[in-house]
Amino acid sequence: MDYSVTAIILAAGKGLRMGGCVPKQYLILHDRPVLAHTLQVFNAVPSIDAIVIVSADEAYIKDNILKFCSISKPVYFIEGGTERQDSVWNALQFIGESEVVIIHDGVRPLIRVEVVEECIAAARLYGAAAAGMPSKDTIKEINSQGFSVRTPDRSKMWLIQTPQAFKMDLIKAAHEKARKEQYLGTDDSSLVERMGHPVKLVMGGYDNIKITTPEDLEIAAQYLKNRRMNP
Repeated sequence: MDYSVTAIILAAGKGLRMGGCVPKQYLILHDRPVLAHTLQVFNAVPSIDAIVIVSADEAYIKDNILKFCSISKPVYFIEGGTERQDSVWNALQFIGESEVVIIHDGVRPLIRVEVVEECIAAARLYGAAAAGMPSKDTIKEINSQGFSVRTPDRSKMWLIQTPQAFKMDLIKAAHEKARKEQYLGTDDSSLVERMGHPVKLVMGGYDNIKITTPEDLEIAAQYLKNRRMNP
């Protein structure tokens, strides 16, 4: 593969917290599966040249998800790993060459095209970027017994989301370091931070939620309804 900007869509999760037997990325949100909403947005991003879907369900996605999307960009599939971090590593190895990669959770279907573009632009300028939003709530640090031990300054606290975009050489080096040191991070930006490289934050949106519980699906449906009524 040799593309300027490649999107990695993570869709290998089993969605156990949702209950039932259907992975959350395949649940219906309004009129189509969650993953179809996500792919439709990334296909509409002018800067993206190709999409890599991380999933072992290639046949299922081709037969049951892509029919809801009008995908014009090249689409590739790669199987995930044991952990999310392993899945991203597999995708990075598969891509090989690319100026920028942008990584997104397949179960964040309400991401906007303009936010994806802003993350890509920031990655080109700063090397690393992540979507997120300032925290509305006070954040507490707790100890192992469940007691509050510190209250960070809320004005400096952000809730981090995806997409997250990086120069390819930077994110590959960050993952290589983490694998060598057997470090498991909470997201890709944390691996880059461990390299001493700052990550530029981009406003993602409070509606850029991750579908994790049944309540999330209901909230996403309402957000989507509001958008269509007030485009």
